[in-house]
Amino acid sequence: MSATVLELNAIQGLVLRGYRMPVGRYLYLRVEDARAARDWIGGIAQQVTTAAPWRSKPDSAVNIAFTAVGLRALGVPEATVADFSAPFAQGMVARAATLGDTGPSSPANWPGPLGSPDVHILVLLAAGTAAALKDRQDRLISALPPGLPVIARQDTEVLPGGTEHFGYVDGFSQPDIEGAEHGPRTGLGAPTGNGGWRPIRAGEFILGYPDEEGVLPDAPKPAELARNGSYLAVRKLHQDVAAFRRMVLAAAEFYPGGADLLVAKLLGRWPDGTPLENSPKRAEPGLAADPRRNNAFDYADDPDGYRCPVGAHIRRVNPRLSLPFDGKLVNRHRLVRRGAPYGSPLPAGVLDDDGADRGNLFACFQADPARQFEFIQSQWLNDGNAFRLGADRDVIAGAQTGDGKFTINGEPPAFVGRIPRLVTTVGGEYFFAPGINGLNYLSRLTG
Repeated sequence: MSATVLELNAIQGLVLRGYRMPVGRYLYLRVEDARAARDWIGGIAQQVTTAAPWRSKPDSAVNIAFTAVGLRALGVPEATVADFSAPFAQGMVARAATLGDTGPSSPANWPGPLGSPDVHILVLLAAGTAAALKDRQDRLISALPPGLPVIARQDTEVLPGGTEHFGYVDGFSQPDIEGAEHGPRTGLGAPTGNGGWRPIRAGEFILGYPDEEGVLPDAPKPAELARNGSYLAVRKLHQDVAAFRRMVLAAAEFYPGGADLLVAKLLGRWPDGTPLENSPKRAEPGLAADPRRNNAFDYADDPDGYRCPVGAHIRRVNPRLSLPFDGKLVNRHRLVRRGAPYGSPLPAGVLDDDGADRGNLFACFQADPARQFEFIQSQWLNDGNAFRLGADRDVIAGAQTGDGKFTINGEPPAFVGRIPRLVTTVGGEYFFAPGINGLNYLSRLTG
């Protein structure tokens, strides 16, 4: 296969680059005047942060995405909308059974507006400071026409130490993408079979480029709308931090390794990010901070999960070489994750829920939501069959029902039982983030 050259000036930057800005805001917009909204899109297309190389890091960034309902409201023909990926065209509420959004996570319990037909456009803001975020938001809102109101907003903010609410440092593993700025990095792309790694083909994440099969991913027509675009899955996930802490303390009473090792076994990394595969007995801050080593593992020599349990969270979402076909199967189920925490942290040591809304605003980009996000959620997180774990669900992000277990592989194995629901879905939707060419196409629609 020839090397892929990406149109970086036309691809929205968040697809290929983690901005690493500490504060963010999601603005949800509703189209009430299609013509006015299309005119606004024509203007915002010139302000969207693209994947073009930066001369210097900006103070803030802006990206934009649309729901299927939003495309219809803008005047995109129904036949074109139906040509998009089925999960996108149907909306996330319609996919609840596939995703395990039942019981407390049922869309009937979502407070909205995420997942409702009122959300048409998502504007994603990120900034280096709260002042820069406010300035970017104020400038954007002042330019909105009367027929394009902001109906809700959601703030995100990096927690102290860069952790998520359960206490793990996040963001260590993102796929290398062919044609992006960075080159191959150990453990982040596709294994080459000789101990090396190569970037994943761009078509796994961006429409209009060859994927891992060497073909263009399915995309709607016209090509001007689809090319350089990517599907974005957004989930608002409430985390029950107090229940997580109580579960760990109760299980640690019967686990010889103690609470610290148990917490590492659940995730597959020590809380500071040190991978269990490389350091199974202790956290090593130097290793966790070294990008050349903190993903330098593939599970090939740990098939039974004695170092990193087979059911550990990071092993389930990216099994690397621990599944058949030399990684080729796994390469087809990768995601670009761009989520961030929301809400204030529960104070250290508190074991009772304080009623605050906190969790993760999960977001991921891909070229095929059914094959990528939905497959991972339904087959690898909500089912253990692929890992010889029967019906056991992922502890961190699976749809637990209170009667599941977690296996710590070893001789003898250890078990954590009656795992409570730690994460509850409280909103979600599929969006499409067009390339700049796609935004310009939308701005020229008539009717």
